[in-house]
Order: sequence, then C-alpha cells, then structure tokens
Amino acid sequence: MTQEQAFLIMKTGVNIYLTGSAGSGKTYLLNKYIRYLESHDIPVAVTASTGIAATHMNGMTIHSWSGIGIRNFLDERGLSELEDKKYLWKRFEKARVLIIDEVSMLHASQLEMIEKVCRRFKRNDKPFGGLQVILSGDFFQLPPISKIGNENESGMIFNSKSWQILNPAVCYLEEQHRQIDNELTEILNMIRSNNIGEKHFDQLRSRIGAKLKNGTKATKLYTHNINVDDINNIELGLINSEEKIIQMTSSGPEPLVDLLKKSCLAHEKLKLKIGAEVMCIKNNFEEGYVNGSRGKVIGFEKESGNPIIELYNGKKISLKPELWAIEEDGKIKASLSQIPLRLAWAITIHKSQGMSLDNAEIDLTRSFSYGMGYVALSRVRSLDGISLVGFNAEALLVDPDILEFDQELKNISFSNELLFKKLQKEEQEKLEIDFITRMGGNLHEGKKVKRGNIRDTKISTILITKELLDKGLNIKEIARERNLTQGTIISHIEKIMGEYPETIVTQVRPSQKEINLVKKANSKLKDNEKGKLSPIKTLLEKDKVDLSFEEIRLAKLFI
Repeated sequence: MTQEQAFLIMKTGVNIYLTGSAGSGKTYLLNKYIRYLESHDIPVAVTASTGIAATHMNGMTIHSWSGIGIRNFLDERGLSELEDKKYLWKRFEKARVLIIDEVSMLHASQLEMIEKVCRRFKRNDKPFGGLQVILSGDFFQLPPISKIGNENESGMIFNSKSWQILNPAVCYLEEQHRQIDNELTEILNMIRSNNIGEKHFDQLRSRIGAKLKNGTKATKLYTHNINVDDINNIELGLINSEEKIIQMTSSGPEPLVDLLKKSCLAHEKLKLKIGAEVMCIKNNFEEGYVNGSRGKVIGFEKESGNPIIELYNGKKISLKPELWAIEEDGKIKASLSQIPLRLAWAITIHKSQGMSLDNAEIDLTRSFSYGMGYVALSRVRSLDGISLVGFNAEALLVDPDILEFDQELKNISFSNELLFKKLQKEEQEKLEIDFITRMGGNLHEGKKVKRGNIRDTKISTILITKELLDKGLNIKEIARERNLTQGTIISHIEKIMGEYPETIVTQVRPSQKEINLVKKANSKLKDNEKGKLSPIKTLLEKDKVDLSFEEIRLAKLFI
C-alpha cells in the first residue's frame, strides 16, 4: 500500500494499524495525519511507547498520557485512583483521536490497561472509549522489554483482547524511502521473510572491518549501553581545538521538562569542537538535513555562535536551535530548545531506532533479542555505508510467531486496499466529512502550523509563569521578573491550578485566616453573587477587613 492510499483510509475515521518495513515512512505519514487533524480542529493525542519515539512527533509517552505510568496491572481500585486526577479528565474530555507509535515495544497487558482507562474516562463502552485509534509500528523491530518476575506481561499487543475488539484496518506500507541500495534492501527483506541465505551472509561478511568511502568515521552502534557518552567525550577530548558549550533552554513544568530531557537525544550541555563528528537529530527538509544526517563541525557563526557543519554529502549548513515539545490539544505543555546535534562517534541500537544514517560501524556479536540486528542494519541507507565489527547468525533471527502474523497483516492490507479503492470520489469525501463532523471538527481547513521549529512556535505565557512558580518565586517576584502586574500573575495561577493540579504553590498561599474570612463572606452572599469579587469585598469592609481584589482572588483559589 502507498502512503497516499493509507492517508485516505485514515481520513475516513476507521481505526488503523500502520506498519511496514524500516524506512517505509510511517512516522512521516503520522505527522502528515496530525497536521491534517489540527487543520480541522480535531484534538489528537500524540503518544509513543518510548520517549525518543514520542519526541519525533512532539508527543508524550502513552504511559504518561493515559496515566498508567509504570503500573504492571490495573484493577478497579487503580482506576478509581486515576479518576481522582482532574488533569486526566480534562485530557480525555478533549481527545478525539489517539495515536500510539512504536507499538512493537508495548506489552499486550499495557494495551489492555490503556483501553480500559480510555473506556472509563470517555464513559463509553466502544473500543478505546470511541476514540479513533492509530497504532503504528513494525513487529520485526525491537520487542517489549520484559521485567524479571512480572507475571502480568503477555507478549506482543496483537495477542491482547484490546487488539481483537479494536479490529484495526491494516495499512502495510510497501514503498522504501531510506535504502538506496538494492543489495541492502534485499538483505533486509530476506531477514523479514526468514529467507536469508549464504549469498546474503557472504555480503555481510564482506563488510566486516570494511573501510568506508572517503575515510568517513562511522557512527558506532552498540547492542549494549557501554558508556556511549564516555566514548563520545573521549573522542572529543582527542581533538586539539577550543571547546564550545551550548546550553539547552527549557520551559514548562519540571516533571514534563525532565521527561523531555530523558527521551530526547539532544545534549543538555552540547560540547563541540571544530572537527567533531556530529549527527543531526531532527528533520528539517528545508535546511537540507534529516534525523541521522552525519557531518563534521567546521566552524561557528560569529554573532550567534551557532555551529556550521559540513555534511558527508558536501553540503555546508548552519544549524539554529530547534524545539522539542510536548503538545496537547494544540498547546505546548513543555518544551526545550537546543541545537539539533549530538556527538556521533557512538550510539545504542535502541536509541538509533527511527534514524536514517549515512554510515555505521555495527557490532552484532552480542545481540540479545529478536529484531536487534534488523534494526541496526536498517538504519543505514546502503550496504557500502556499513562496517561490521562482527555478527552471528542469531542476530538476524526473527520471531517465528511474528513471521507468520506478518503474512496475515500483508493479506489484510491488500484486502483493505482493494476495498477502499472501490470508493468513488464522492463516497470518500462523504466519509471524510462525516468523520470531521462526528469529531466536532471544522470542515474548512485552518492555517497549518509548522511543527518542531523554534522560529515558528511561541511558548505559552502561562508555562513561563509555571516555571517560575516551580522555582519557588512568589507573586511579587514573578511579576517583577516578567514585568507584568500582580493581577496578571494571579490570573496565570488560576489557570495553572486548573490545568496542572500537581503544581506546588505553597509560596503564594495566603494565611489561613484570610482564606477563612473570604470563605465566610462568600457563604453569606446570594446564589447569583457567590464568587464575585465586589460583593465579597463589600462584606469584608463592613467587618473592617481590608483585603485587595488580588488578595481576595488568591484566597478564593484555596477555599
């Protein structure tokens, strides 16, 4: 199936399982659909099984979004605890579409919990509470990580009841947008079909210790995290030139910012030198680089200090700060800004998932799970861009259950392609209009927002105040820091306490005496006056209590 055909099916509102080989453009298509939904004012929850995958789409982990966190199971008591969280109610009330990327790394039991939570919060017995659900992934890639002693884990999500009741329309992408080499494409396809033969082994053996073109120093991909950062820092230290440090900036609630830092490949302190081997970690097609593009630092701009790099294709570019953000309902909840580079002498295979590399030095002698060899090899665009330290046959094995299920997915996808191709243009348009209307969207497309670029995104003024609150500043200090009135800051705090109930605001809490006075005055008012500032102030003044309107507003928040 082509990307365009899958896109048309998505727009009809059916539940989808989007799959295809590495490099078939799954994340690209998801981002295209997200932009489509946003242009029609349809709220979409953008999530992924891992933090790194989530940042590719400015989303958050499905564990965080759904509230299940690190739970191993979810009973009635656990659901009741989640129901006490106001921010979850608000989140589910708005959501109309749920996207979950990299579902191969989700356990069946986790999908069961997510489905249960969706039904409970949407108060709807349809699968996932009636949300349109878009699952995306490739079961040949990295499987879920099993924890020793956890009896609740139950394998891949297609073994779950939730998968069965969702009954997603399978869209199996067959185009290849990463590999430019027929030899490597054939090897990867043979791994997926478990038909890899001696010819393919010989091709891979020929890459053991192979030198790359133009003496290029390859990114080292490791199966284990053997102090990858240490390797990069050692290599940087060997360069005899001045070190430039670029500090990350952030905005938003500290827990969400910390989540972004852990899930994003950007360095908090990016240390660079002229001659450093670097890798781009974001897509910017206009500037001419993608996530995984390799190059060397050749200088720094005089005014901005931004690094200038020369890509291996010979193109020279100056990189500006980019934005990583967690978005919800079109609003940025937390963000961080950094030059989209990381040192590129070494990286783990897990962190490389989703990247497209020009070249890599890969060690597959210690592979420990299905899919690891396939993921590592499929990161690279051509066979001559691979230098193998070594590999064993087990590194190229695929799960026999997935092998069988993959053929079933292909058959279902082919049937779906034929079915939807029968739709006349008028029928397709009617389905799209019905879906937009059902989701409460706008039939006329609005302005499309450019995602992920700091030059095109404004940070919410509320989140800036939230960040200062998290640092312990009081109202006067925040007002002075931001050059705003105290009344404006109190307005921000009113919204923050509604949207971020976990926020610690003890430093702005009035005395209990003031709170009790305002509460008592409010209780004396008629129903049509309750909560209004002027009547409360009038009653307080009768009792010779002198509180400003701002002080009354603040006290009301703590009643």
